[in-house]
Parts: sequence; C-alpha cells; structure tokens
Amino acid sequence: MRLTRILLLSGAAISAAGSSVQVRDIDGQLFSPFEPAGRARVLFFVASDCPVSNAYAPEIQRFCTAYGSKGVGCRLLYEDFRIDAGAVRKHLDEYGYRSMPAAIDADRAIADRAKATVTPSAVVIDRTGAIRYRGRIDNLYAALGKPRRQVTSHDLSDALDAVLAGKPVRMPETEAVGCYIAPPGLLGK
Repeated sequence: MRLTRILLLSGAAISAAGSSVQVRDIDGQLFSPFEPAGRARVLFFVASDCPVSNAYAPEIQRFCTAYGSKGVGCRLLYEDFRIDAGAVRKHLDEYGYRSMPAAIDADRAIADRAKATVTPSAVVIDRTGAIRYRGRIDNLYAALGKPRRQVTSHDLSDALDAVLAGKPVRMPETEAVGCYIAPPGLLGK
C-alpha cells in the first residue's frame, strides 16, 4: 500500500510538472514526451557511448515493434554530452534503429522530470500522462559488466502489459544497470 501511494504521488507530480515539457526531435518536430498520443508511451534513455545501452538496441527495437501495433509509442532520448543530430543519425544507422523517433535531451530536462539516472532505462507513461514504470528493460545485467546467461525478468514488458490491461504495475520501479546520466549542473563543466 505504501509503495502504491508513493508511486501515485510521484507519478502525479511528474505528470503535472512534465506536461508542459516539449523538445524537438532530431528532425525538428516538436513533441511533448509526457503526453502520449496513443495508449501509452515508452521513453528510452540511451547514450551512444554506453556499451550497455548499445547492447540493448536490438531489444529496444523488438519491443517497440511488438508494442507499436498496440497503440504504444516509443521515443529515444539521447543523454550524451555534446552530441548533435548528425551523430545521433549515425548512431541510429549503426545500431539498426529504423523509423525510431529520437531527440537529444541536452539540458537533461526530460531525464530530470522522469527521474531517469542511468542509460539504458525506460519510463512508461500512461494515456493520462502519469509515470507508471521507471527502470530497467529486463534483468539481463546482474551488475555493470556482469550479464546473466538468460533473462528471467521482463520488467518493462510486464509493466506495459499491466498498463494496457488497466491494472496496477506490480513493480513500478526497478534499478537500471548501465552508464550514469550526468546531472544538469555538471553539463557545463
């Protein structure tokens, strides 16, 4: 009960604060990350220079293809220091991302509002704009540099399945393993 209350309060606070956040994607199109156009949206926080983030590229693509037909939109948010649209396009091409909307979160406003601290991580936003899940995609990594032989927990899929079914998310927050996202205050240093 306590965890549910904390989730609802943090989701409402993030939703209310984040509803006015807008960003331009690498093609110049303006979008509001915390306002899904469909049934839900998944924000994937990635970094082109993070090996764990890059290792998840096929899984992110598989996930977005599978859930796209269910009304779920996916967005990549690049958290790299000083990356530009050209470098993002090159990274998208190198890792086989096809037709995946991507934006650069240069000032960390989206990561800050979503409380994302690691790449790769995922945030699920329901149709009302509430954050329903934040954390790892699955449990492939037990710790940094320590992959498991087999994934045994599909946290993001489980969370999104619950959201789409109108049910509570059993584990609304998990710890992501990967590369830390620099806080906004350290970006200019």
